[in-house]
Amino acid sequence: MASLIGSYSLNLGFCISFLIIFYSVKNFRNSNIFDNKIALLTFLQFFFVIISFLGLILSFVNSDFSNETVFNHSHTTKPLFYKISGTWGNHEGSLLLWLLVLTLFIAIFLLSSKKQTKKYRILTLMFQQIIIIGFFIFIIKTSNPFNYIFPIPNQGLGLNPILQDPALAIHPPILYLGYVGSSIIFSSTLAATTLNDISIDWAKHIKQWVLISWIFLTLGILLGSIWAYYELGWGGFWFWDPVENVSLMPWLALTTLLHCILVLEKKLVLTSWVIVLSISTFTLSMCGTFLVRSGILNSVHTFANDPERGLYILIFLFCLIFLSFFIFFYFHKIENKSINNFFWLSKETSILINNWFMMYFLTVVLIGTIYPIFLEVISSEKISVGPPFYHKLIVPFLIPFLLAMAIGPKLRWIKSNLQNKLYLILYLIISFLLSALIIKSLGISFLLNTVLVSSAFYLFLITIRDFFTKKFKNLSQNIAHFGFSLLILSILFNNFLSTEIITNLKIGETYESEKFKISFENIDKKNEKNFQALIGKFNIENKNGDNESLQPELRIYNQPNIVTSEADIKTNLFTDKFMTMNLVQNQDYFNIRYQIKPLMIWIWFSVLLISFGGLLSFIRKYEK
Repeated sequence: MASLIGSYSLNLGFCISFLIIFYSVKNFRNSNIFDNKIALLTFLQFFFVIISFLGLILSFVNSDFSNETVFNHSHTTKPLFYKISGTWGNHEGSLLLWLLVLTLFIAIFLLSSKKQTKKYRILTLMFQQIIIIGFFIFIIKTSNPFNYIFPIPNQGLGLNPILQDPALAIHPPILYLGYVGSSIIFSSTLAATTLNDISIDWAKHIKQWVLISWIFLTLGILLGSIWAYYELGWGGFWFWDPVENVSLMPWLALTTLLHCILVLEKKLVLTSWVIVLSISTFTLSMCGTFLVRSGILNSVHTFANDPERGLYILIFLFCLIFLSFFIFFYFHKIENKSINNFFWLSKETSILINNWFMMYFLTVVLIGTIYPIFLEVISSEKISVGPPFYHKLIVPFLIPFLLAMAIGPKLRWIKSNLQNKLYLILYLIISFLLSALIIKSLGISFLLNTVLVSSAFYLFLITIRDFFTKKFKNLSQNIAHFGFSLLILSILFNNFLSTEIITNLKIGETYESEKFKISFENIDKKNEKNFQALIGKFNIENKNGDNESLQPELRIYNQPNIVTSEADIKTNLFTDKFMTMNLVQNQDYFNIRYQIKPLMIWIWFSVLLISFGGLLSFIRKYEK
C-alpha cells in the first residue's frame, strides 16, 4: 500500500509541474501581481513528493519485497536505522531524495523572495521546474523506486555492508542539500540574466543561497571523507578517488562564486564571472551525477552501472548547458570596461587572483578525473590518475595561493596602499624561519617543503593576528580562513609524519621493527543481528615502552554474503593509531595494516571551522 501511494504521489507531483509552468507563463504575461495559485501549486507539488518519499521509507521499514527497490537493497534482518537510511542508499531512492530537495528549495525560495520582483520570481520558478521535470521523467522512466515484483520474494538481497554506517546514512542527504542548493543559484542567475538584473541588490539576495549550498556541500564532503577513512580501511582523509573529485569540483566553483558575490555586493563588477560560475557549479553537480550513475567510473562510491541512465543524464545536462549559454550570450550585457579596471593593489584584484587560482585547481581535478575516461574511449587503454599527478600540479601553485589568501583580506576595496603593512613582511620572515627549523629537524626534502609550510604558517599567523586586532570585524571570514590554514598545516604534517607497517601474521605471531613490536594475541567471535564478527586482539609496544591494544574486525554479513574489514582507531589530540586486518586467501595468515596518522582530528576540526565561518556569515546576512 505504501508503495502504491508513493507511486501515485510521484506521478501527481509530475503533473503539477505542467500546471505550475502554465500559470507561470500566464502570470508573467498578464499581471503585475504574483499569482498565489502558483505558490499553492508549488507547495502542493512538494507535499506529493514528500508523500512519495515517505511511502518509500515505509516500504523499507515494513520490508515490502513486492517493491523491487526494497528487494534489491534491504533484508528482514537489517537494523531499523539502516532500513530507513537504505531508502536513499541506492540509485532510485537517492534520486527521489534529489527530487525532494529540489521541490523543497523552490518552495523555500518563493517564501523568502517576496521582496523581489514578480518577473524574477516567476522566471526562477520556471527554470527550476525545467530541472524538476527532467528529474521526474528520469525517475519515472528509468529509475522508478516503486516498480512491482510478482511473485513476491520472501527475502531481499540486502544493502551493501559498507553502506551500513551512521556517517554514510547522513552523508548523502547533507551532500545533496549542497548539490541541489546550486540548482536555485543556477535558476535565479538565469532569471536575473534574462531580465538584465544582475545587480548589487540581486547579489545580496542570492548570497544566502550560495552560502547554504556551500555550507552543506562542505559538510557533506567532510562526512564522506570521515566515512572513507574508517570504513574503507584506506587510512587517509583523501585519495583523489574519482567520486571524491566529483564532489570537490562543484565545491571549488562554489567557493570561487562566493568570493565573486562578495565583490558584486560592493561594486557592479565581475558579473560575467558570477553568471559563468553559477552555471558551472550546477553543471558540475549534474556532471557528478552522470559520472556516478553511468557506470563509466570505477569506484566504491558509484551508485549504478546502467549506460541508459547515464545517457539520459548526459542529454539532459547538454540541454541545460545549451539553454544556459543561449541566455548568457543573448541576454547578458557586458559591463562597461571602465568599471572593470581594478587598481592593482585592491581587494577586488586579490579576489580576481583567487578566482584564477581556484579555476586552475578545478581544471587540474577535472582533467585528472575525465582524462582516463576519454583515453579509454579513444584507445581502449585503461589508466588511473593517482595522487602524484594532483600533488605535482597543485602543490607549487598552492604556495602563491596561500600567500594571496593571507594578504588579500588586508587590502581595501577600490584602492589600497602599502602604508602600515610592514607587519606582513615581518610575519613572512617569522613563518619562513619557523618552517625551516621544523623541516630541518624532520630531515625531509628541504626547499619546496620549507616554502610550502612557510606559506601555510603565514596564513595561519596572519589570521590569528586578525582575531586580536580586528576583534569581531569580518569574523566569519577570519574563522573560515583560519580553518583553511589549519587544514593545510594539518595535511602537510600528516603527510610528513605518517608511519605505516604492512605485514602478514598468524595468531600468536609477533612482528618487530625499529619502532614497534606488534603481537597478534587471539581472535574473538561475536554474533550480531545481520553479521558475524571476528575480532582480532593486537598489542602494540613502542620502543619507549608504551603499550596500545587495538581490535580490528572482520565482519561476515549474511545478506549479501560479504566480508568487510572494520578498522580500530585510537584517537587523541595529536595522532590516530589505525589498524585493519584482512584474510589472506587460502592461508592461515591475516594481512595486518598498522598506521600512525598524526593530526587527523585537526583535519576534521578545521573543515568544521571552515563550515562554521560560512554559517556565521549566513546568520549575520539573514539577521540583516
